[in-house]
Amino acid sequence: MATMTVRTDAAALVALIVFGCAACSAGTVRAAAPRQMPSQQQALHVLDRLAYGPAPGDVDRVMKIGVDAYIAEQLRPENIPEPGDLKLRLAALSSQQESAVQLFATAGPPVRRAAGDNQAALDRVKALQDRASDEAREARLLRAIYSPQQLQEKMTEFWFNHFNVFIDKGQEGHIWTGAYEREAIRPYALGRFRDLLLATAQHPAMLYYLDNWQSSAAATGRDGKSRGLNENYAREVMELHTLGVDGGYTQHDVTELARILTGWTYNPQDLAQGQGPAFHFAPKRHDSGAKIFLGVQFPAGGGEEEGERALDMLASSPATARHIAYELAQYFVADQPPPRLVGVLANRFRETGGDIRATLLTLFQSPEFWDPQYVGNRFKTPYQFVVSSVRVAGLPQILNVRPLLNALYQNGEPLYGCLTPDGYKLTQAAWLNPDTMIYRLNFVNALGNGNLPLWQPQAPPAAPAPAPGNIAVLNKTDAGMMVTEMAPPPPPAAPQPAAPKPPPPDPFGIQAALGNAFSLATAEALADARPQMRAALMLGSPEFMQY
Repeated sequence: MATMTVRTDAAALVALIVFGCAACSAGTVRAAAPRQMPSQQQALHVLDRLAYGPAPGDVDRVMKIGVDAYIAEQLRPENIPEPGDLKLRLAALSSQQESAVQLFATAGPPVRRAAGDNQAALDRVKALQDRASDEAREARLLRAIYSPQQLQEKMTEFWFNHFNVFIDKGQEGHIWTGAYEREAIRPYALGRFRDLLLATAQHPAMLYYLDNWQSSAAATGRDGKSRGLNENYAREVMELHTLGVDGGYTQHDVTELARILTGWTYNPQDLAQGQGPAFHFAPKRHDSGAKIFLGVQFPAGGGEEEGERALDMLASSPATARHIAYELAQYFVADQPPPRLVGVLANRFRETGGDIRATLLTLFQSPEFWDPQYVGNRFKTPYQFVVSSVRVAGLPQILNVRPLLNALYQNGEPLYGCLTPDGYKLTQAAWLNPDTMIYRLNFVNALGNGNLPLWQPQAPPAAPAPAPGNIAVLNKTDAGMMVTEMAPPPPPAAPQPAAPKPPPPDPFGIQAALGNAFSLATAEALADARPQMRAALMLGSPEFMQY
């Protein structure tokens, strides 16, 4: 049994994962010819790419209806009914039913200021703010794990990361991040890019996160506080959201766009009274002078429409089409996406007016999507790894998402916790290293042995140790640069009655759900391992880390 000792040793398993995944990416593990691979492998491929991997029974269902039918189905999530128990769980998250305006009126900074020194009132406001952020995280995880609208969930992750906001930037971040995803990301995730861009630009969460809500043509407001022009959003909307870092704009364009977007804000006084809409244009703060943006004249005397015109220009730019095409190809095909595919997707994006659904269909029908060298070559981010592990384990409804949030925090990808506007990296180079593999193995060991208390809400645990390099970053403020520390995720807001402890995940069920698609080295490790170790070994294998 010497082999078992080697295979189940943590260091050896880390080495198996690190070198195994590197070998897969280098080309030692390849699929069959495009669209000629066995039907089971095709089903696994689309479930890995369009979904967060297979749940029990998914492979058989996709094989039955065919991969093309599954792709067509996923592109129309509105036609896929949600399970009743999932809808009940989501409906019980009360803050998820409130708009950004309602959340500000009940738990925003004016409410906290009104509490003064009344500790009971302050505690209540903080509890409401924590509830909003807790329930936003819980809703995202429940949908990702249990919703059959899997492509909708994948694209929600993709676009939130693309248009990132940080949940721990002030009280507004706590109350608005979930509403931002519900109101500005989800409805447009498979729609038109221009609508998505405008929705994110006008949402108070983005206006607050990148400080455009304070940007003004006047250096000083009537309250005597210094405002002036703020270029944060203008810079990031071109560099990250649309044109890309090499998109052909200059510092002059950044300044001119910032001038165009002056007055794009929200009105705290109205929001505190529960009066909407959340977006507000303030003419007195707008720079109405003539401007030249990307070589285009903006005559003097313009107002709110200038901002929409500028965003339309950005949305329809060929540079934006290339930037979005590259990111989609990277997300669904390869860390270094094939140039031909990027070009095809950019053309499709432009000719359809930024139709995301049409662009994705072209991607999923492309030869590159099915090319052997791009099958099973991507490395899961911590979020993708945690969600896919729980899905394939076939766990009943989770009552406590805290262990999952802790796992994400320990692995360096806290949910909604990226402080910088560029979002989390989605490549293998960002996540494949021995240190982070230890965190992953600890997670799958607890999950595989049934020791992850997902069924039983509990008191908040001690703050988990953060992954190296994720404890603090430099954050831009109007006053300059400051260090912002990353706080551990808060506990669930509304514990539910404990359910009976379920049995550990069935390793044979996991093996069947994954199509028994393991390398010889992993198969030998499974054969030699004790029964209670097999689920963890499968979830910690190179084949599962890759997708």
